[in-house]
Formats: sequence, structure tokens, C-alpha cells
Amino acid sequence: MKVIKAEAMGFCFGVRDALDVAHSIEKPEEVTIHGELVHNPVVLNELSDRGFHISSEVERDIPDTELVLITAHGISDRERNRLESAGKTLIDTSCPLVSRVHRAAQTFDRQGHLVVVIGRPGHVEVRGIVEDLSDYVVVPDVESVRFFAVTHIGVVCQTTMPPDVVEQVRTAISKQNPDAEIRFVNTVCQPTLDRQQAVDRLANLVDIVVVVGGNNSNNTRQLVRRVQAAGTRAIHIESAADLREYRFWGVDAVGLTAGTSTPDSVINEVHATLSSMKEHADAKLQTA
Repeated sequence: MKVIKAEAMGFCFGVRDALDVAHSIEKPEEVTIHGELVHNPVVLNELSDRGFHISSEVERDIPDTELVLITAHGISDRERNRLESAGKTLIDTSCPLVSRVHRAAQTFDRQGHLVVVIGRPGHVEVRGIVEDLSDYVVVPDVESVRFFAVTHIGVVCQTTMPPDVVEQVRTAISKQNPDAEIRFVNTVCQPTLDRQQAVDRLANLVDIVVVVGGNNSNNTRQLVRRVQAAGTRAIHIESAADLREYRFWGVDAVGLTAGTSTPDSVINEVHATLSSMKEHADAKLQTA
């Protein structure tokens, strides 16, 4: 059994930079991370063990600490003003590619366009984008597209959306709104594209792809979806411990990829575990 790693996987630069900032903080007990810094339980447990306070992405109460770390997912200007008005000092690790989506959406909004965000409703990144807009719609798929009854539409994307879904939704918007002027800014980030294209290639080389990432990580789920769309079995795990319930006897090749919030240490542990399972699987075949 061969274990083949994707050409691109794991941390993107935005997540890595945010974690570097968090690791440089000398007194983490004096800092509240505003939501999940990354959607990965291993990383979140490490941050909690260091002493960071982590606020809920849903409830969004005003933190008790003076220092508040903004995650790579970004926040709206409205939320930023709310925190600063409460006397909080912000440590901003917003990904610049997410900030680019904010700027594009706000430009469309100021110009009087209905802003259509191609993304997952309720996702923390999407929420940060739309909170500053006066007129918007979030569409996760083609089935959500409709006639919007406006003359001007501006379209942006959540950074981790699959390019094929973006193109399908964009086409559907044009068909449903033939008389509207539609402007589109492709804000899917390059690291997401790199990982999705790499997993497309990987899925054609193996029998199974192990995808490592948090269960609530949008980009990780999209990797799983792409593997399945290629007709290959996908196994979504959060850590090497999750591999205990799987057996790979009779499998010729296993692929390994990971979402942008998955640290190298977790990927390396999964790879080591797969390699160990490979030895057992090979031994099983030899004695069969």
C-alpha cells in the first residue's frame, strides 16, 4: 500500500501568520481570541492550554480582557467599532485576502449594488463580510439563486468556496437576472485553489483519500466533496487518533491531504500512522 501526499495542503499563509502572532504573545491569559483562531480542535486546545480566553463565535459577548485578538477570518467594521467602543485594544490577524473581500463588497454596496456573496450562510467569514452591507444576499449553491428584482448586482465569494461552485452560481445569477448589470470580483483565495487542484490530481491516483481538518472547517469539507465528486472514497478525520476505526487491507494507494487550518504536526502524525498501517496492511496481504 502506497501513501501519497497532496502537492499542496495544510496551513495557508493567513492562518500561519495568525498563529505566529498568537505564539509571540507573552501573556496569553490577558488576551481573548474573538472566536476560533482556526477551525481545528488540536490548535484550539493548544491555545486554551497556553491560557488564552476564547470567545464564542455565536454569542459574541464583549470579552473581559482588554486585549482582543481578531482571527484570520476577519470581522466587520461594525464589530470592530463595537469592541473598540467598549475599551478593547485589538490585535488584528485578519487575512489580507479576506480583507480584500470586505473591500470589494463594500465598494459594490456604496455604488448601490445588491451584493451577492457566494458562500456558506452563518460562516464567520461571511458574517464579517455582510455585517457592513445595507443590501445583500448569501447564496451557497445554484439552488439558492433567484430573480433578485434589482438593476445592479455585485458578486463576491467567500475565500474558501470551490471554483466550480462559484462559476455555476455566477452563471445561474446571470440567467435568473438577464436584465441586471452584473459585476463580479473573484475573491476565492489562491491557497484554497492550490489545495483543491492538488486534491483533484490526488484523487485520480489513489483508492482512498484521507482528509485532515476540523469538522467545522469549510475548506476541509470542500476537499472532501471534491474527492467524492471524483468517485474516490474520502475519509475525513481531525487527528491521527481517528484512524483507529479504519482498516486499509487490500488498498493499493491512500492519499493524504489537509485543510488550511491543519498544522504540520497533525499532518505528520497522520502520515506516520498511515505509514505504520501500511506496514500492517502489506504484512496482511503477504500472509493471506
